[in-house]
Amino acid sequence: MLPGAGLFEAQPARADPAELTAAGHRVATLLVRGPRDAGDRLLVDRVLHLADSEGLGVIAELWSHAPADTLAGCLWRLYLLRDWVHRQPAVAAREFAAGKIHAPVQEVLAGVVDPPGPEEVVALVDTVIRGILGSDFDVVLERAASFAHIVAVGRGQLDSGDPAAAARLLDTASQLRRAAEIERGPGLH
Repeated sequence: MLPGAGLFEAQPARADPAELTAAGHRVATLLVRGPRDAGDRLLVDRVLHLADSEGLGVIAELWSHAPADTLAGCLWRLYLLRDWVHRQPAVAAREFAAGKIHAPVQEVLAGVVDPPGPEEVVALVDTVIRGILGSDFDVVLERAASFAHIVAVGRGQLDSGDPAAAARLLDTASQLRRAAEIERGPGLH
């Protein structure tokens, strides 16, 4: 037997996943590309107010299922990096220090002060994230990719007991680097 209409009507109202995805992409586009008109500016102001009052995680959740080669997907990966560094700055600094020896080119691209302490790593990630509203989003992505690459190498060098975590972070670095290439070409959407 099939359920009747009453079963569906009794279900609690939930947001349409397609609408949430579209909203996430719209917000990502406005944050990266900037507002085009007064309506866009109002929306950006509302989003920034929500981020200030409820936390960036509320907005970032809209981006969590976006593909890596989209603006929303890139912002999700940047958010995760920033969140992790803010929660574990000493670990991030230690892993970065261990990895930079084995990835000197990436170190130059990432732009961390030497020696990288927890405060310097937090400052780098915050600087990268602040660059989102600038015109050089490809550079933001490249710097974040370099940072993630170095930390992944360091994590592997330190033998943190979780090689899969180092591999996932290396995948994130590759995704961000690929997104930077797309951004330099036709641009991310």
